[in-house]
Amino acid sequence: MFSPLEQGLLSGRYLNGIPEDSRAASDSPFLKSEAVTEELVGKLRALDDIAKSRGQSLAQLALAWVLRGGRVTSALVGASSARQIEDSVGALSRLDFEAQELTRIDAVING
Repeated sequence: MFSPLEQGLLSGRYLNGIPEDSRAASDSPFLKSEAVTEELVGKLRALDDIAKSRGQSLAQLALAWVLRGGRVTSALVGASSARQIEDSVGALSRLDFEAQELTRIDAVING
């Protein structure tokens, strides 16, 4: 799957709005600042709460969701630091989801 972290939105960097050094703050054709709305940030925070309840970062939750159940065999992630790669690999330690967690995630996404 390409862009499982949704151009960085699910990396955790946008939980408090648009960071100055982010893709959305630049002239990136992939993520425009207008896309980072208050509603979106609210959804990111709700997903982050779910991730925390699972002992994961938001990025780990997103990657685990993509890789769950073996439907997708690989997820392409970009990283600008070794720490980001280590965090992404950490998703592999918890790929299971309880039905309640999936219901909560669907509710946030489909709001």
